[in-house]
Amino acid sequence: MKTKKRTTLQRYWTKRYVLTLISGLILLSVFSLWWMEKTALEYRLSLLKYLADETSDRAIKENGQIVVGPILSEIVEEREKILHLNQQPIIYIVDPDATIIYTMPQLYIDPDENKLPDVIMKNTELVQKVKISDNKVYVVKSPITFNDETRGWVVIAQEEGALKEINQDHGLLAIMIGGLLILGTGVIYFLSRQISRPIQDVANAAVQVREGNYDIHFKEEEEIKEEEIYELIESFKEMTNRLKVMEKLRAELLAGVTHDLKTPVTSISGLIQAVKDDVVKGEQSKEFLDISLKETQRLQGMIEDLLNYNAISAGAFKIRVQKENINIFIKEIAYRWQVTQDDDQAFAFEIKVPDEPVFGQIDSLRMQQIVINLLNNARHALDGKGKIAIHLYEKDEERICIDVLDSGRGIPKHEQQYVFEPFYRGENKKLKVRGLGLGLPFSKMLAKAQKGDLVLKESNEQGTTFTIVIEKADQI
Repeated sequence: MKTKKRTTLQRYWTKRYVLTLISGLILLSVFSLWWMEKTALEYRLSLLKYLADETSDRAIKENGQIVVGPILSEIVEEREKILHLNQQPIIYIVDPDATIIYTMPQLYIDPDENKLPDVIMKNTELVQKVKISDNKVYVVKSPITFNDETRGWVVIAQEEGALKEINQDHGLLAIMIGGLLILGTGVIYFLSRQISRPIQDVANAAVQVREGNYDIHFKEEEEIKEEEIYELIESFKEMTNRLKVMEKLRAELLAGVTHDLKTPVTSISGLIQAVKDDVVKGEQSKEFLDISLKETQRLQGMIEDLLNYNAISAGAFKIRVQKENINIFIKEIAYRWQVTQDDDQAFAFEIKVPDEPVFGQIDSLRMQQIVINLLNNARHALDGKGKIAIHLYEKDEERICIDVLDSGRGIPKHEQQYVFEPFYRGENKKLKVRGLGLGLPFSKMLAKAQKGDLVLKESNEQGTTFTIVIEKADQI
């Protein structure tokens, strides 16, 4: 299969941003040229109108006669310089019948064609655009009047192209567009580099993680100004740390599970061998057999934990959720658990439920497993005297919460984020309580299977609180 060629993030986006910039500058250039031509046309037409009006004022004497001569030509030539036109306009002076009297510059006029076209003279507009001999021409007219009587007309004609010429501004526009292109390309390259560099760092770090190297270093957090980049790097760091812990757990798992399974097997084997070889007799042999039975039961419990965890992970676990009175459920579970505890450790046990019954949607058997597991963990955390409590309350209109509290030593801060990881056991618990580290992960999965949750609410030196979240049922 042919591998698709890929490019770097910086090159990919820089290319597209530059193409977008060029397209935008092209549109801007076209619009600027159109606007400059339009502005130049309007400005020059207004100047032509002024020139026509001034010429009409100077072309008539006090006695009402139309006169033309060198003086008028000089005045017109001075005014034309203001227009900055490469092509000189043609000025016609005509009588009321449109017969041409004079032209500037002087042109040869055929006697048979010494009148301006009707399309010009009969149009009432003083500024008009006409088409003459396939040429688009703008015509500006101004009447020559004396005592409110029209004695003739001054007509100025100029081709449209000449009026729109903006040669003197093309260079400035090109410099401006070129400067924007160079500046924009530089800014785009710099910004793309700034954005792609941390992403490239994360990509390189991901390659190292894939190769098994979890010792990843990024630049200091103070140097990262973008919130999204900061969140990406922090999330990657957290993921790497979790992977490092999981890798350590995986390495310890085989040894831990082997040790925890091997210890009761070794004990059972040794005790039974002692009874078989008559090393112990009478009551002592019975005691050895009782110990072997307890070790067998503990071994069976660990195997059941593994099987149950694998079953619910694979989705092969049946949950039968139904409406239950949680007040009664909590009291019954708490009583049953309390009477099974040894009396060698005295601890206070408190149950707090609302006065009114609270109903929830639970699988009573699976919820019992969760509560008893949390109570057992609370008991192990006490190390002697202390207090264990169960509090039931309504969190909101849709959820109910069960808090299981203890006044034990608490969970170290650095371990709290891993308490629901399979096979994870804290350092203190690892030394004092045997197990596989599946109790809390299994309980959380059971809670989620009942559309609830299990969370570590808080833990410090004064104790720990776990919260079971339950879906609320109708109170009817």
